[in-house]
Amino acid sequence: MASQSQPEEVYSIPATYRKMENTHILFWLVKDIAWCMVWRPLGLLMVLPTLGIALVIAWRTRAYQSELAHNLAIVFWITANSYWMTSEFFGFDTVQVLPHVTGKHLALVPFLIGLGILGYYYLVQKPRETSEEQVATL
Repeated sequence: MASQSQPEEVYSIPATYRKMENTHILFWLVKDIAWCMVWRPLGLLMVLPTLGIALVIAWRTRAYQSELAHNLAIVFWITANSYWMTSEFFGFDTVQVLPHVTGKHLALVPFLIGLGILGYYYLVQKPRETSEEQVATL
């Protein structure tokens, strides 16, 4: 017996949002190239638009739990990445903060927050969404 499958839900992104996301990628790449090349002023300058656009994207997708979780993880990823870059630019990446913890290791805080957001989404939120969908379609 063939089972009836429901059409897959489509998530579309308005063109203006897509352009913003593409610009975000450009800023992010310029920031990371500046980091790689140790171009301090450009790297530090690019933190603002890179992080700013990430925050706007997260805000605009707040109605979709999956999108919000992933976009918040990106916000924390850029925060950690920018802190790490700054720690290297100003030489406190190797400064001992605690035993076995240097200035660079403090970037783990926002990295782990982003990972925690994704962990919560995949371990708690998504299973609830799936079970609600199954109840609604039975």
